[in-house]
Amino acid sequence: MSSILVQVIVGGLLLGAVYALFSSGLTLVWGMMNLVNFAHGDFVMLGMYVAFVVWTLFGAGPWLGAPIAALALATLGVVVYFGLIRHITKGPMLAQILGTFGLALLLRYSVFWWFGANFLSLPENLVGGTFDIAGLRIQASRLLAGVVALLVTLGLHLLLTRTSLGSKMLAVAEDSTAAQLMGIRPDTMHAIAWAIAAGATGLAGALIATFFYIVPTVGETLSLVAFVTVSLGGFGSVPGALVAGLLIGVIESLSGYLIGPVYKDMVVYSLFLGFLWFRPQGLMGKS
Repeated sequence: MSSILVQVIVGGLLLGAVYALFSSGLTLVWGMMNLVNFAHGDFVMLGMYVAFVVWTLFGAGPWLGAPIAALALATLGVVVYFGLIRHITKGPMLAQILGTFGLALLLRYSVFWWFGANFLSLPENLVGGTFDIAGLRIQASRLLAGVVALLVTLGLHLLLTRTSLGSKMLAVAEDSTAAQLMGIRPDTMHAIAWAIAAGATGLAGALIATFFYIVPTVGETLSLVAFVTVSLGGFGSVPGALVAGLLIGVIESLSGYLIGPVYKDMVVYSLFLGFLWFRPQGLMGKS
Protein backbone atom coordinates (compact mmCIF):
# COMPACT_ATOMS: atom_id res chain seq x y z
CA MET A 1 0.00 0.00 0.00
CA SER A 2 1.46 3.35 -1.03
CA SER A 3 2.24 6.01 1.56
CA ILE A 4 -0.20 8.38 -0.14
CA LEU A 5 -3.03 5.89 0.21
CA VAL A 6 -2.19 5.36 3.89
CA GLN A 7 -2.20 9.11 4.38
CA VAL A 8 -5.62 9.36 2.73
CA ILE A 9 -7.00 6.64 5.02
CA VAL A 10 -5.57 8.27 8.15
CA GLY A 11 -7.05 11.60 7.08
CA GLY A 12 -10.41 9.90 6.57
CA LEU A 13 -10.29 8.36 10.04
CA LEU A 14 -9.56 11.73 11.63
CA LEU A 15 -12.43 13.36 9.75
CA GLY A 16 -14.71 10.42 10.53
CA ALA A 17 -14.03 10.82 14.25
CA VAL A 18 -15.39 14.37 14.06
CA TYR A 19 -18.43 13.11 12.16
CA ALA A 20 -18.97 10.58 14.93
CA LEU A 21 -18.71 13.25 17.62
CA PHE A 22 -21.49 15.50 16.39
CA SER A 23 -23.59 12.53 15.23
CA SER A 24 -23.45 10.95 18.70
CA GLY A 25 -25.52 13.85 20.03
CA LEU A 26 -28.21 13.19 17.45
CA THR A 27 -28.35 9.50 18.28
CA LEU A 28 -28.43 10.29 22.03
CA VAL A 29 -31.52 12.50 21.65
CA TRP A 30 -33.19 9.87 19.48
CA GLY A 31 -32.41 7.10 21.98
CA MET A 32 -33.79 9.17 24.87
CA MET A 33 -36.88 10.69 23.27
CA ASN A 34 -37.49 9.08 19.85
CA LEU A 35 -37.15 12.56 18.39
CA VAL A 36 -35.15 13.60 15.32
CA ASN A 37 -33.56 17.03 15.66
CA PHE A 38 -33.50 18.67 12.22
CA ALA A 39 -31.58 21.62 13.70
CA HIS A 40 -28.65 19.40 14.68
CA GLY A 41 -26.38 20.54 11.85
CA ASP A 42 -27.14 24.17 12.64
CA PHE A 43 -25.98 23.59 16.21
CA VAL A 44 -22.62 22.53 14.73
CA MET A 45 -22.68 25.67 12.58
CA LEU A 46 -23.18 27.80 15.70
CA GLY A 47 -20.18 26.10 17.30
CA MET A 48 -18.10 27.11 14.29
CA TYR A 49 -19.17 30.73 14.63
CA VAL A 50 -18.45 30.73 18.36
CA ALA A 51 -14.91 29.58 17.57
CA PHE A 52 -14.63 32.36 14.97
CA VAL A 53 -15.83 35.00 17.45
CA VAL A 54 -13.39 33.77 20.11
CA TRP A 55 -10.54 34.04 17.60
CA THR A 56 -11.69 37.52 16.51
CA LEU A 57 -11.94 38.85 20.06
CA PHE A 58 -9.03 37.10 21.78
CA GLY A 59 -6.89 35.73 18.94
CA ALA A 60 -7.22 32.30 20.55
CA GLY A 61 -7.57 28.96 18.79
CA PRO A 62 -9.59 25.86 19.68
CA TRP A 63 -7.86 25.55 23.07
CA LEU A 64 -10.18 28.34 24.21
CA GLY A 65 -12.80 28.34 21.46
CA ALA A 66 -13.75 24.65 21.79
CA PRO A 67 -14.61 24.72 25.55
CA ILE A 68 -16.51 28.00 25.14
CA ALA A 69 -18.43 26.62 22.14
CA ALA A 70 -19.28 23.43 24.04
CA LEU A 71 -20.52 25.41 27.06
CA ALA A 72 -22.49 27.90 24.94
CA LEU A 73 -24.19 25.18 22.90
CA ALA A 74 -24.90 23.05 25.98
CA THR A 75 -26.68 26.06 27.49
CA LEU A 76 -28.59 26.58 24.26
CA GLY A 77 -29.56 22.89 24.29
CA VAL A 78 -31.16 23.24 27.73
CA VAL A 79 -32.97 26.44 26.68
CA VAL A 80 -34.25 24.78 23.50
CA TYR A 81 -35.47 21.76 25.44
CA PHE A 82 -37.47 23.71 28.01
CA GLY A 83 -38.59 26.39 25.56
CA LEU A 84 -39.62 24.17 22.65
CA ILE A 85 -38.92 20.45 22.73
CA ARG A 86 -40.74 19.64 25.98
CA HIS A 87 -43.91 21.11 24.50
CA ILE A 88 -43.82 19.71 20.97
CA THR A 89 -43.15 16.15 22.19
CA LYS A 90 -46.69 16.18 23.58
CA GLY A 91 -48.03 16.67 20.05
CA PRO A 92 -48.01 14.52 16.92
CA MET A 93 -44.83 13.52 15.08
CA LEU A 94 -45.49 16.21 12.45
CA ALA A 95 -45.29 18.89 15.15
CA GLN A 96 -41.89 17.55 16.23
CA ILE A 97 -40.58 17.53 12.66
CA LEU A 98 -41.83 21.02 11.83
CA GLY A 99 -40.76 22.35 15.24
CA THR A 100 -37.11 21.32 14.93
CA PHE A 101 -37.07 22.27 11.22
CA GLY A 102 -38.38 25.72 12.15
CA LEU A 103 -35.71 25.96 14.83
CA ALA A 104 -33.06 25.18 12.19
CA LEU A 105 -34.34 28.01 9.98
CA LEU A 106 -34.45 30.42 12.93
CA LEU A 107 -30.84 29.69 13.89
CA ARG A 108 -29.61 29.79 10.29
CA TYR A 109 -31.21 33.10 9.34
CA SER A 110 -30.29 34.68 12.67
CA VAL A 111 -26.65 33.98 11.79
CA PHE A 112 -27.27 35.36 8.27
CA TRP A 113 -28.59 38.55 9.83
CA TRP A 114 -25.71 38.93 12.27
CA PHE A 115 -22.69 37.77 10.25
CA GLY A 116 -23.87 38.01 6.64
CA ALA A 117 -23.57 35.38 3.91
CA ASN A 118 -19.83 35.68 3.28
CA PHE A 119 -17.60 32.64 3.71
CA LEU A 120 -15.34 32.94 6.76
CA SER A 121 -12.35 30.92 7.86
CA LEU A 122 -9.78 30.69 10.62
CA PRO A 123 -6.05 31.05 9.90
CA GLU A 124 -4.48 27.83 8.60
CA ASN A 125 -1.65 28.03 11.15
CA LEU A 126 -3.94 28.68 14.11
CA VAL A 127 -3.33 25.22 15.56
CA GLY A 128 0.05 24.58 14.00
CA GLY A 129 1.63 23.50 10.77
CA THR A 130 1.91 19.99 9.42
CA PHE A 131 3.34 17.03 11.30
CA ASP A 132 5.50 14.38 9.68
CA ILE A 133 4.66 11.12 11.45
CA ALA A 134 6.38 8.03 10.06
CA GLY A 135 6.40 9.59 6.63
CA LEU A 136 2.79 10.72 6.83
CA ARG A 137 2.09 14.44 6.57
CA ILE A 138 -0.92 15.35 8.71
CA GLN A 139 -2.29 18.81 9.39
CA ALA A 140 -2.12 19.68 13.08
CA SER A 141 -5.70 21.02 12.99
CA ARG A 142 -7.08 17.75 11.59
CA LEU A 143 -5.01 15.67 14.00
CA LEU A 144 -6.25 17.68 16.98
CA ALA A 145 -9.87 17.53 15.80
CA GLY A 146 -9.78 13.79 15.15
CA VAL A 147 -8.06 12.80 18.41
CA VAL A 148 -10.22 15.05 20.61
CA ALA A 149 -13.40 13.92 18.83
CA LEU A 150 -12.48 10.25 19.27
CA LEU A 151 -11.72 10.68 22.98
CA VAL A 152 -14.91 12.65 23.66
CA THR A 153 -17.08 10.14 21.78
CA LEU A 154 -15.58 7.25 23.75
CA GLY A 155 -16.06 9.29 26.93
CA LEU A 156 -19.74 9.79 26.07
CA HIS A 157 -20.14 6.04 25.63
CA LEU A 158 -18.50 5.42 29.02
CA LEU A 159 -20.74 8.06 30.59
CA LEU A 160 -23.83 6.23 29.37
CA THR A 161 -22.65 2.73 30.30
CA ARG A 162 -20.44 3.18 33.39
CA THR A 163 -21.96 5.97 35.48
CA SER A 164 -25.02 6.50 37.65
CA LEU A 165 -26.13 9.40 35.45
CA GLY A 166 -25.87 7.20 32.38
CA SER A 167 -27.93 4.48 34.04
CA LYS A 168 -30.65 7.00 34.85
CA MET A 169 -30.68 8.30 31.28
CA LEU A 170 -30.90 4.78 29.87
CA ALA A 171 -33.68 3.96 32.34
CA VAL A 172 -35.69 6.95 31.11
CA ALA A 173 -35.04 5.93 27.53
CA GLU A 174 -36.28 2.41 28.25
CA ASP A 175 -39.42 3.32 30.22
CA SER A 176 -39.91 6.87 31.48
CA THR A 177 -42.94 5.95 33.59
CA ALA A 178 -41.12 3.18 35.44
CA ALA A 179 -38.08 5.44 35.88
CA GLN A 180 -40.30 8.12 37.40
CA LEU A 181 -41.64 5.60 39.92
CA MET A 182 -38.01 4.93 40.92
CA GLY A 183 -37.48 8.62 41.70
CA ILE A 184 -35.86 9.63 38.42
CA ARG A 185 -37.18 12.81 36.81
CA PRO A 186 -37.52 12.28 33.04
CA ASP A 187 -37.60 16.04 32.42
CA THR A 188 -34.22 16.48 34.07
CA MET A 189 -32.68 13.55 32.17
CA HIS A 190 -34.03 14.84 28.86
CA ALA A 191 -32.60 18.30 29.55
CA ILE A 192 -29.21 16.76 30.40
CA ALA A 193 -29.34 14.71 27.19
CA TRP A 194 -29.98 17.87 25.17
CA ALA A 195 -27.16 19.67 26.97
CA ILE A 196 -24.73 16.83 26.22
CA ALA A 197 -25.87 16.51 22.61
CA ALA A 198 -25.68 20.24 21.94
CA GLY A 199 -22.37 20.53 23.79
CA ALA A 200 -20.91 17.80 21.58
CA THR A 201 -22.03 19.68 18.47
CA GLY A 202 -20.46 22.89 19.77
CA LEU A 203 -17.17 21.12 20.43
CA ALA A 204 -17.24 19.46 17.01
CA GLY A 205 -18.07 22.75 15.31
CA ALA A 206 -15.16 24.55 16.97
CA LEU A 207 -12.79 21.77 15.91
CA ILE A 208 -14.09 21.63 12.32
CA ALA A 209 -13.80 25.41 12.00
CA THR A 210 -10.00 25.15 12.02
CA PHE A 211 -10.00 23.50 8.58
CA PHE A 212 -13.53 23.88 7.17
CA TYR A 213 -15.33 26.88 5.66
CA ILE A 214 -17.70 28.81 7.94
CA VAL A 215 -21.00 29.94 6.44
CA PRO A 216 -24.61 29.92 7.75
CA THR A 217 -25.71 27.22 5.29
CA VAL A 218 -23.00 24.73 6.32
CA GLY A 219 -25.51 23.24 8.77
CA GLU A 220 -27.47 21.74 5.86
CA THR A 221 -24.46 19.69 4.75
CA LEU A 222 -23.54 18.66 8.28
CA SER A 223 -27.13 17.65 9.09
CA LEU A 224 -27.13 15.29 6.13
CA VAL A 225 -23.82 13.79 7.26
CA ALA A 226 -25.18 13.35 10.79
CA PHE A 227 -28.38 11.62 9.61
CA VAL A 228 -26.46 9.26 7.34
CA THR A 229 -23.98 8.47 10.13
CA VAL A 230 -26.69 7.80 12.70
CA SER A 231 -28.76 5.72 10.26
CA LEU A 232 -25.76 3.65 9.24
CA GLY A 233 -24.61 3.12 12.81
CA GLY A 234 -28.10 2.44 14.14
CA PHE A 235 -30.37 5.00 15.79
CA GLY A 236 -29.71 5.18 19.53
CA SER A 237 -26.25 3.56 19.41
CA VAL A 238 -23.24 5.77 20.27
CA PRO A 239 -20.73 3.00 19.36
CA GLY A 240 -22.62 2.58 16.09
CA ALA A 241 -22.26 6.31 15.37
CA LEU A 242 -18.53 6.05 16.06
CA VAL A 243 -18.00 3.11 13.71
CA ALA A 244 -20.23 4.64 11.03
CA GLY A 245 -18.50 8.00 11.29
CA LEU A 246 -15.08 6.42 10.83
CA LEU A 247 -16.34 4.37 7.87
CA ILE A 248 -17.89 7.38 6.17
CA GLY A 249 -14.75 9.44 6.69
CA VAL A 250 -12.55 6.74 5.13
CA ILE A 251 -14.95 6.11 2.21
CA GLU A 252 -15.16 9.85 1.50
CA SER A 253 -11.39 10.24 1.51
CA LEU A 254 -10.71 7.13 -0.60
CA SER A 255 -13.37 7.91 -3.19
CA GLY A 256 -12.20 11.52 -3.40
CA TYR A 257 -8.63 10.35 -4.00
CA LEU A 258 -9.32 7.39 -6.32
CA ILE A 259 -12.32 8.71 -8.29
CA GLY A 260 -12.48 12.45 -7.71
CA PRO A 261 -13.76 14.88 -5.05
CA VAL A 262 -16.89 15.59 -7.10
CA TYR A 263 -18.06 11.97 -6.78
CA LYS A 264 -17.25 11.24 -3.14
CA ASP A 265 -20.75 12.06 -1.86
CA MET A 266 -22.33 9.92 -4.58
CA VAL A 267 -20.16 6.96 -3.54
CA VAL A 268 -20.95 7.40 0.17
CA TYR A 269 -24.71 7.69 -0.29
CA SER A 270 -24.87 4.86 -2.83
CA LEU A 271 -23.08 2.48 -0.46
CA PHE A 272 -25.24 3.75 2.41
CA LEU A 273 -28.49 3.00 0.56
CA GLY A 274 -27.16 -0.37 -0.56
CA PHE A 275 -26.26 -1.32 3.02
CA LEU A 276 -29.64 -0.28 4.43
CA TRP A 277 -31.34 -2.42 1.78
CA PHE A 278 -29.94 -5.50 3.53
CA ARG A 279 -29.78 -4.19 7.12
CA PRO A 280 -32.27 -1.34 7.63
CA GLN A 281 -31.61 -1.15 11.39
CA GLY A 282 -27.99 -0.13 10.79
CA LEU A 283 -24.75 -1.63 12.03
CA MET A 284 -25.60 -1.74 15.74
CA GLY A 285 -29.28 -0.83 15.81
CA LYS A 286 -31.91 -3.07 17.31
CA SER A 287 -33.88 -5.17 14.86
